[in-house]
Amino acid sequence: MLKHPSLSDQSLIADLYLHYGPALLTYIRREVSAPEDAEDVLLEVFLFALESTTLRSLNERQQKSWLWSVAHNKLIDQYRRSKHRQVAQLDDVEDMLYDDDHLAPEAMILRHEAQDVLRTHVSSLPELQQQILSLRFAHGLNCSEIARLLNKNDSTIRMMFSRTLNLLRNIYKESEGEKHNG
Repeated sequence: MLKHPSLSDQSLIADLYLHYGPALLTYIRREVSAPEDAEDVLLEVFLFALESTTLRSLNERQQKSWLWSVAHNKLIDQYRRSKHRQVAQLDDVEDMLYDDDHLAPEAMILRHEAQDVLRTHVSSLPELQQQILSLRFAHGLNCSEIARLLNKNDSTIRMMFSRTLNLLRNIYKESEGEKHNG
């Protein structure tokens, strides 16, 4: 069963942290490569102190010595762990993950933004034109199949499809013109 530290133990640890924490962190940072690792080691030191049953019974000089000894041992533990851990630079990992540029986060965000703009433009079209675009691009039907489905003439669907695409192009051109003029 885990024993929770008493309020007086927590107060002692808080005082020790305020008094010795900055110096311990400086010492630890000199010994590890990443600032985050140094902070983790310092946290381990004070968690160990919080769980200690003997720290309270020591005098101030012994408490300081005890903390420095624990910090030294936690650094050794950190060193042992890091020997087994492979380290890679984040930029290298990102390059490996996204060898294919279209999978990179920036490219995905740009695609989503472009899709949102397209949805907005398509939703401004009349219902029949939206339906034709949906049947063609979302469902993969050709103009003849769309014409049969909508009980329309094949040439009428082809003409509407062509006009709809031209209308979308014009809407895009106008919105691009507004961006550059706005």
